Amino acid sequence: MATLLATAALTLVFCAPGYPGETGDAQPYLDQFAKAVTAAAGWPRDSLSAIYDPTESGGLARLDEPAAGLAFVPYPFFVAHAGKLRLAPLVQADVTDTGPRQRWTLIAQRGRVSGPAALAGFTLLSTAGYAPGFVTGTALAAWPLPHDVRIEATGQVLSALRRAAAGEPVVVLLDQSGAAALASLPFAAQLETVAQSAELPVAIVAVVGSRVPAARAQSLRAALLNLGHDAANAEMLAALRLRGFVPAEIPDRAPAP
Repeated sequence: MATLLATAALTLVFCAPGYPGETGDAQPYLDQFAKAVTAAAGWPRDSLSAIYDPTESGGLARLDEPAAGLAFVPYPFFVAHAGKLRLAPLVQADVTDTGPRQRWTLIAQRGRVSGPAALAGFTLLSTAGYAPGFVTGTALAAWPLPHDVRIEATGQVLSALRRAAAGEPVVVLLDQSGAAALASLPFAAQLETVAQSAELPVAIVAVVGSRVPAARAQSLRAALLNLGHDAANAEMLAALRLRGFVPAEIPDRAPAP
């Protein structure tokens, strides 16, 4: 049985709720990624495949399949599901133009929100809105929201920011790339930052439960950490908006896998 587990084919599930992308568009890049990782880890050919799903529900369904031994997910997804899926972090992604860690920024109409209590009855929109525990317990842990704030997921960040700027009872929680682009908006002067998270991982590669033997997981971890140091992988990683991977540093507030 141990030999079978050590050589069984595994699937790496990429799941990025709230971000643009379709499974078919991503697949050629994921195939290249799986091939490069397999070679770097010294695993048998075709022992690792990769699949992408842009939705939380789709990603969870994929991760429920027995062959899904690995997950590559944004940190909000990890916080939301690490306990139930028993996700054990291997590494975290070093993302192009962001790095391995980022701050989440809460944006409101300028002058409207003086503190958390002012958000009573508001709606908070975010690409991370599918993970309300991440929003309240991690990103805004030091800025406790009123109990009646509605947290909703959206991939339409620009529309959400327009609504906030127009005076609707809406605030928007942006990732680092979204916050960096804020100044370029024609209505940026009508918005302001009201809270910001500590630095948090951008995305995590994790083992799912006990589906990957320890020795195999360690060879994968070493391969991922070295992937960005091989110039032959630069184009493949750039296509996935990655520079490479770094050791995982999970904040204490994250659920234990």
